[in-house]
Amino acid sequence: MNIQKFSVIGISIRTTNENEQSAKDIPELWNKFISEGIQNKISNKVSDDIVCIYTEYEKDHTKPYTTILGCMVENLDVIPEGFTGKTIEGFNYEKFTAKGNLADGIVINEWIKIWNSDLERIFTLDFEIYGEKAQNPESAEVDIFIAIK
Repeated sequence: MNIQKFSVIGISIRTTNENEQSAKDIPELWNKFISEGIQNKISNKVSDDIVCIYTEYEKDHTKPYTTILGCMVENLDVIPEGFTGKTIEGFNYEKFTAKGNLADGIVINEWIKIWNSDLERIFTLDFEIYGEKAQNPESAEVDIFIAIK
């Protein structure tokens, strides 16, 4: 599946899956995003979908990478102070969908399947989209896009 180029503005953190550091950092990033109303501080949004990007991999999913949590925007002309802007180039992606109760860890469980798969990942940029189908946390659908060769 080829994804067309798009841009995102949001907040970011550098983290790693080593010693389960990301299991602490990424929920903290989500808490900040929600508690500080970050979504409302992003202008020129093209939708209210929340996008969670994983990029700048040091090597692969076992090494440090950057997580950006934000929204798709028309352009990166105005990036608020303290925010990060990123353009997602059109790569070839494999799509996965996590379905169920968000509180049950459906997203991380889907990632564990991806990490344990023989997918030919290129570790450029992977992302999740929390759209309309993710609005009901007890019966959510989250699409995960993994960059592949």
